[in-house]
Amino acid sequence: MFFLNRKGQRSLVLILLMVSLSLILGAGWTQAMQTPPVLPLAQASPGFSEASVSLGTIDPVPDRYKLGQEIYLENCATCHVGLPPQTMPSETWRRLLLDSQHYGVTLKPLVDPPRLLVWGYLQTFSRLQIEDEETPYRIGESRFFKALHPNLKLPRPLKLGSCVTCHPGAQQYNYRSLTPEWQNSP
Repeated sequence: MFFLNRKGQRSLVLILLMVSLSLILGAGWTQAMQTPPVLPLAQASPGFSEASVSLGTIDPVPDRYKLGQEIYLENCATCHVGLPPQTMPSETWRRLLLDSQHYGVTLKPLVDPPRLLVWGYLQTFSRLQIEDEETPYRIGESRFFKALHPNLKLPRPLKLGSCVTCHPGAQQYNYRSLTPEWQNSP
């Protein structure tokens, strides 16, 4: 470096700093975008806060997806109860995130980066679709919802507030607690 003048040395140092910072940010982004396996509740200790395990969702949510879950609930559970991602396939959630026409109401769609955080959460905890299966847009059309509620006769018209009838904690995103009459149902 003795052959470079001061201006050249500063430029070289600045370039090296920018390259280093880019590599660090790229590695962090790559790690953040990797999808971890969903663990059983008993194994949910490393990377999980007590709140993420005790919240009544179907699966515990690792801390790295908590912000996406919070943004999802802030944007979706203010008009109706927030549905657990497990009740719909990933493609349904993807379409909902991109569609400004939400069940007859025009909404301002989420933009990046919050949309990417919500998508990371929904994609990780939703289910895959069978090839050639029609994408359900309503909860009553979802085979996952039907599998979770095999003996449920859905009211017509279905309102998402109806979930509270059996799941008294649905407003708090708790679907594990049930009303007494449904506690031991098949």
